[in-house]
Amino acid sequence: MTSKAGDGDRTPDHTRSSQSRSMLRSMAEPRHLLIVAHTPTDNTRALTAAVRRGAAHPDVDGVTTRLVAPLAAGETEVLWADAIILGTPANFGYMSGALKDFFDRIYDPCLDKTARLPYALFIRGKTDATGALTSIDKVVGGLNWRRVAEPLLVVGELTTQHVAACEELGMTMAAGLEARIF
Repeated sequence: MTSKAGDGDRTPDHTRSSQSRSMLRSMAEPRHLLIVAHTPTDNTRALTAAVRRGAAHPDVDGVTTRLVAPLAAGETEVLWADAIILGTPANFGYMSGALKDFFDRIYDPCLDKTARLPYALFIRGKTDATGALTSIDKVVGGLNWRRVAEPLLVVGELTTQHVAACEELGMTMAAGLEARIF
């Protein structure tokens, strides 16, 4: 059955019902959060564990999280994701070689498929993290990904506040996905 002419809606009723069911089904499906983090030190492992803990917070339901090392992550994982959290140490004023390798491998295959992908970022640096931030900003800018949280730059001695901030970052990303804010 089709709507009456002139009412501006010519979608068959059975099609509208199918579209509504499809929309409800997609709203009920879990969202996917990918964490790609290079963790060569105890400090970066602690920060990454905190991000993952936050993403798995019991108040957040309906988000599936995967933690994948940069050297193991590829196009398949990025295309699976509804949002991504990147983590890296700052090495010699740059992102880690492992994260750079990840970007090298996914850039062309994901360029036209992941525009506006929501992302967040944490960087661990002994004395500075701005060079790593700049290098990552250039790559994700080229990919046209959308930053949805301020970068978390962890510099100096690791503190409980740094760990708590990473846990909050993970929870914020997961909650935002669940609420379909991004």
